[in-house]
Amino acid sequence: MPLTLAILCVALGVLVFSTRLLAFDPDPRTWDTVTERLTELVVIIALMGAGLKLDRPLGWRRWSSTWRLLAIAMPLTIAAVAWLGVAGLGFSLAMALLLGAAMAPTDPVLAADVQVGPPASGDEDEVRFGLTSEAGLNDALAFPFVHLAILAAAGGLASTGALTDWVAVKVAWKLLAGAGVGFVVGRAFAFLLFHNARAGGTRFGDGLVALAATLLAYTATELAHGYGFLAVFICALTIRSGERDHVFHQEMHDFSDQIERLLIMLLLVLFGGALSNGLLDALTWTDALVGLAVVFVVRPVAGLVAMLGSGHPMRERLLLAFLGIRGVGSVYYVAYAINHGDFGDSERLWAVVGFIILVSILVHGVTAAPLLERLARRRRDGNDADFRADPAPATQPDTRPPAAAPPRAGPRQGD
Repeated sequence: MPLTLAILCVALGVLVFSTRLLAFDPDPRTWDTVTERLTELVVIIALMGAGLKLDRPLGWRRWSSTWRLLAIAMPLTIAAVAWLGVAGLGFSLAMALLLGAAMAPTDPVLAADVQVGPPASGDEDEVRFGLTSEAGLNDALAFPFVHLAILAAAGGLASTGALTDWVAVKVAWKLLAGAGVGFVVGRAFAFLLFHNARAGGTRFGDGLVALAATLLAYTATELAHGYGFLAVFICALTIRSGERDHVFHQEMHDFSDQIERLLIMLLLVLFGGALSNGLLDALTWTDALVGLAVVFVVRPVAGLVAMLGSGHPMRERLLLAFLGIRGVGSVYYVAYAINHGDFGDSERLWAVVGFIILVSILVHGVTAAPLLERLARRRRDGNDADFRADPAPATQPDTRPPAAAPPRAGPRQGD
């Protein structure tokens, strides 16, 4: 059956809470602070796992799909969703900006079925790589627009000083601090895990190290007033680059993946409970149509515009454009903004966000695996004209490991 773990967990939450087997109401509008913290934790753990499993080294040409999705698709999505919020939903500019910022990032949490495989598994085609790397970076890059929405809610868009502070602090400093602290913490962990061990120093052999790196990178960046989401992902990439082929990356990834799955199950059951207890009560037909437009029109069109001239086959461009959203990060951004700004009545905002997340979980959950499998099958069979016409674009290097590459020197698992 075309069912995913996410769909089953949401259904379980609806069943359990609609029958009143659990007495409390898990509505994020009531538990706004708990919602913010719990989704925050899930996102940073997912970001560590995403960074650890990317086999492709960071580079301008190697990551061209990522840069296109971040620099073109995400701003277009934010602008289009914000316009729909104002023109279609009648939201204030602040609330419309918040909706756009929350819906733009591809979620790293619920999108495991469209991401690359475990470290060194070789399961890293262009679509999976583009979606995984985009999800790793766009959560942090959407944050400045969340702060812009908070500024708009406070009436600060008319103030030159407030806008200057937003550009200098919320954009420039926080991004630089996040990248810098993440790199430093990642280098420190790479030294302890690999270089120090090769020199006969202390050896670390527990996947729990991944959680330590996640929390330390995030905490240090928050103390530096940077974007912790960016720091965690950069930290993971830096650890991976320290000894790219070491078996310990697999252990750290597996541990992060297990913790992430447990927390996802909890969140999705609670989300199902919120649905059964009236999260969508404020939703109107207009709201639903706008939500469907975000999933089926805005993100796909923005993604296709971003991939113009990329040289990738059309099937890959379509999948990169279509397979986005999901939504745990979106819940975090909405909860964060409402807890830090004055947006007024947020009932319809939560209803629209909840509806979009539900549609994305159902539609992308059912279609992602078959679409990607069909793409892989066509590539293996070589019977697709797109692939024959453009077998190896310059921006898509072959990431498969050599057939007979000798093992790298270094400590082995269990040393």
